[in-house]
Amino acid sequence: MDNSTDRIILVDKPLRWTSFDVVKKLKKPLLEEYRLQFPEAERKTIKRFKVGHAGTLDPLATGLLVLCTGKLTKKISEIQDAEKEYTGTIVLGATTASYDLETEPEGHKPFDFVTEQMVLDMAKSMEGIQQQIPPIHSAIKVDGRRAYDMARKGQEVELKSRTIEIRQFEITRINLPEIDFRIVCTKGTYIRSLAHDYGQKIGTGGHLSALCRTRIGTYELKNAVNPLDFMSQITVNKPITEQ
Repeated sequence: MDNSTDRIILVDKPLRWTSFDVVKKLKKPLLEEYRLQFPEAERKTIKRFKVGHAGTLDPLATGLLVLCTGKLTKKISEIQDAEKEYTGTIVLGATTASYDLETEPEGHKPFDFVTEQMVLDMAKSMEGIQQQIPPIHSAIKVDGRRAYDMARKGQEVELKSRTIEIRQFEITRINLPEIDFRIVCTKGTYIRSLAHDYGQKIGTGGHLSALCRTRIGTYELKNAVNPLDFMSQITVNKPITEQ
């Protein structure tokens, strides 16, 4: 049997979609295409058709989500381990419980003492191998429960730090209180935590207001497809795949 159903598909995740939403919405047209390509396939084979993603994006993040289908789902771990690149915006002068705009800004502080050189120097100082504590509003499990479920119920959540590496932290625009950035980092890095830590270190507090993943390893956002376009364009003779 032809293995054209074993694919790596690059998707540009829309704002407020979860990574699971993308898999759920695209699995149906992919299954339909599979049935059309292989009408002789047994029902049990169709039921075993796999679709998975390599690296979760938060609902408030956009950008590159790598989907793997069929036998290529075995490559998910390898892709997840690859270097990541993001662009986004940090807002100084206020923190949030989630470290992004999922929760309301609080703890407002002045930022008028912050200079452009301070912004640049702080970013440079945060490059390198370091320990990072993930945000409590995350999907990490604590005693079998998702941390964000516990946090939303007001329960105490304690997460262990993890070793990450910020390989590049470039400031691309300064319009205080907003700071635009580009970051290259290793697996397991929470950009929300980085934004929070940046604000704490510079003395104003801060949170993430926008985030876009632009690259995972050699896979780039510029080659990704909008999932709505994908669902409307699936055909036997015109598959939408990358690499």
